[in-house]
Amino acid sequence: MASKEHQELAQFLKDVHLSLRKQTCAVGAETAWNEHCKDEKVLRKYAKCMEKLATTFWDENSSEERGVTVSRIKWSIDIISDYFFNKTYIKYRDREKDIGAKIGITVNNEETFLPPMKLLDVGSCYNPFRIFEFLDVIAIDLCPANGMVFKCDFLNVPIGTDNTLRNNNIEQLQENSFDVVTFCFLLEYLPTSELRIQACRNAYKLLKTEGMLVIATPDSKHVGANSKLMKCWRYSLALMGFSRIKYEKFQHMHCMAYRKSLHLNIASRWAELHQETYMSFNINIPQDFSVLEKEITDNTETPVSVEDFAELPFGPE
Repeated sequence: MASKEHQELAQFLKDVHLSLRKQTCAVGAETAWNEHCKDEKVLRKYAKCMEKLATTFWDENSSEERGVTVSRIKWSIDIISDYFFNKTYIKYRDREKDIGAKIGITVNNEETFLPPMKLLDVGSCYNPFRIFEFLDVIAIDLCPANGMVFKCDFLNVPIGTDNTLRNNNIEQLQENSFDVVTFCFLLEYLPTSELRIQACRNAYKLLKTEGMLVIATPDSKHVGANSKLMKCWRYSLALMGFSRIKYEKFQHMHCMAYRKSLHLNIASRWAELHQETYMSFNINIPQDFSVLEKEITDNTETPVSVEDFAELPFGPE
């Protein structure tokens, strides 16, 4: 059962997300996001709340499903290890080469991935991946919770020929240089589908060919409740050049891993073959379909369910 402190911390994060959505409705996504990035007081409190939740409450309350402890970090590490160290990327490479041959695309990519794997943790807060020796981590956040994380607005950071770091700030990130990019509870922070798509496009630019994008996003509903949204995510990411290699729905979250395909058209072929009538190019979350006028005029939100705090920083919205 979630403690009072646990619920208060989670409620603050939930309120920040709601405020950002309200502001987006009022002034537009770009203006709302830029104003949010300048609100250092709110960002500092958000960072401290997130760090406390993650290091104190989430670690204690990681759920057990099918006899296995489930956390966003463990799931990410397991899939990264399997993909690179068990060399399952070769299986996906061979599969994509076969698909390419069928549609007239020849790709010769024989890169071997060797540790340490270069990982960009976006929205990191406190750099939880630093403890893994096989990873070379650059952790970034709007407002770092500690000195192991660099300050960076991932939506607007320049992408160029090298990584430029100055005074704990990221001034530029190097394109085609990362083995892994992680979005752990990041995309739902962004108030619109367009901004989430921009984040994924940036990840695509930064990843090496066959690099991995790992995403965890909260959802405490049953597996079928938002299945169409997740299928739209897969469709949209395929159009960007990503192929999904792993997906699991847990009690409080979706976890998924995508690879940057050998060729954009190989990934987009999946979208062309599997598009259903409800699918369009978007990365929506359930909150996008809230009645925004009601949210703006009514400060009473859905009561926070205690069960939703077992793993995630906020309850249902």
